[in-house]
Amino acid sequence: MRLTLVPRRQDFYEVFAALGRNAQATAVMVEERFRGFPDSGVEHGKVKDLEHEGDRLTAELYQLMNTQYVTPFDREDIHDLARAIDDVVDHMEHASDLLGLYRIEATMEQAIEQCGLLLGATDYLAEALGGLRHLSGLQKPLAGIKRREDDGDRVVRDAVAALFEDDDISPRAIIQWKDIFGALEDSLDACDTAAHLIGNIVVKNA
Repeated sequence: MRLTLVPRRQDFYEVFAALGRNAQATAVMVEERFRGFPDSGVEHGKVKDLEHEGDRLTAELYQLMNTQYVTPFDREDIHDLARAIDDVVDHMEHASDLLGLYRIEATMEQAIEQCGLLLGATDYLAEALGGLRHLSGLQKPLAGIKRREDDGDRVVRDAVAALFEDDDISPRAIIQWKDIFGALEDSLDACDTAAHLIGNIVVKNA
């Protein structure tokens, strides 16, 4: 594989921005699916298509790293940030898949609340990724992601408590919903990881 000495920093910024928009779109689709499940009209296949698009963009970014001698940031930082963004989408896709896999009959309010937090977190993530080019004005979106992740921890605790407080919920349903809540929480955690990585990039390169 040949390395080129001609810098193509623009391409890196464009792919990161596209990854952010894809995470946004996935959160919108997943929130809609959860809010109306099982009659939302959003099939899991639509979410899976966005996950595949995220994989394609991630592969494109890795290809750039492998062919460009000059990169805008440390290669390790680019790799770790791309992986974190990929995790954001992968965990949302997994949560969406579990709704059908477990044949959930009706969604839970706390899951919809988690999806709402993901909408906000991915909006901020997309804003931060779009600002990588100039490495300025990122404090607000990065702080916003942290707030959403903190709120997500509270929602998960409340959700698990609600599961065990309801005597009508079967042990099987408890296990299923804990898996779903866990997948949504993992996605919020991945948003927070991405925010930390962006913050480190700013410190190193600003």
